Amino acid sequence: MKDTMGIIYTTKDDHTLRELTSQRAVAALPVAGRYRIVDFVLSSLVNSGVRNVGVITQKNYHSLMDHLGAGKEWDLHTRNNGLFILPPFLTRDNGGEYTGVLDALRSNFDYLRRSRQELVILTGGYTILNTSFEAMIQAHEDSGADITLMYAKANPKRMDFFSEKNVHAFLQLDANDQVTDMEINPNAASYDNLYLDVMVIKRTLLIHLVDMAYAHGLKDINKDLLQAYVKNGGLKINGFFFQGYYRRIETIKGYFHFNMDLLNQDVRHELFSAYPVYTKTRDDVPALYRGNALVKNSLVADGCVIDGTVENCVLFRGVRIGRGAVVRNSVLMQDSVIEDYVELDNVILDKAVTIRTHGRLIGQKQYPIVIGKNVTL
Repeated sequence: MKDTMGIIYTTKDDHTLRELTSQRAVAALPVAGRYRIVDFVLSSLVNSGVRNVGVITQKNYHSLMDHLGAGKEWDLHTRNNGLFILPPFLTRDNGGEYTGVLDALRSNFDYLRRSRQELVILTGGYTILNTSFEAMIQAHEDSGADITLMYAKANPKRMDFFSEKNVHAFLQLDANDQVTDMEINPNAASYDNLYLDVMVIKRTLLIHLVDMAYAHGLKDINKDLLQAYVKNGGLKINGFFFQGYYRRIETIKGYFHFNMDLLNQDVRHELFSAYPVYTKTRDDVPALYRGNALVKNSLVADGCVIDGTVENCVLFRGVRIGRGAVVRNSVLMQDSVIEDYVELDNVILDKAVTIRTHGRLIGQKQYPIVIGKNVTL
């Protein structure tokens, strides 16, 4: 594959995800029993042969840094290239937040300039997909495009889980896959091609565009750069169609339904069968099912101890379900403890939450109950 580097832009805590991101970046949010959101795009880069990856962080990035470490699990702990954590430069005026992707890239010009790869894959840190970008790189080279944007067909059901505060761009393409129009946050999109926030561009061109944007006070990479160049034709911008499973985690409802999606064998096969997804390992004993355990259609991670009923749930490592407890349609993160005779339905528990004996939490499928980290009820 063409010599390529990767940059992952991670957003700060998103209020639409409430308690789940009050102490962590969106990219560090645990999903699927053992992974973090960032694992999917980072693994996709590694599976594409990328060996120089920069992760731009913002506020509440300590959990993300702890998870990524030196990049050993992704085979990025090398002397040359490797994984680079790019935290914000804190000053009296800057509390650790960027105004957007352009501001973040401008603040990390040193990293861009000292890298030697010809191409950059620039991606967000809140989209879940599992792919290799090799075909996209090849299409970019063959078309002679200045920029190539990955897009997928918008799924109306998944659009219900989008946040109004985030940017959503829709593309119109001609017969040669060139982008001819770009709509940003429309009330009713004219096109069904959803931009997945994955871009391929020459590193030198990216440096030039970011520097020019900064000099003119531009901040939004979608409105001020991409949309502007689509309109004036100053750059050739092409699209690349992604056909696999994708999900943008922007709301509590979206997070909950993504985890519930994984209880479907077809979804798991589509997301995990083509390429491996790497993550930080935590050695633990196998799950223990005691005499009263009854488990149906659930993902159960290592270290769990179950002595009650679990149905349609995702249990992370070290979760304990007490005798007589009934847990349905719920996501229980690492080291949560459900004591005897507790009833849970449509609930999301963050790490190390304890529900005392005979507790009862019943949420709705569209509005699950969320309990923050280290809470005892």
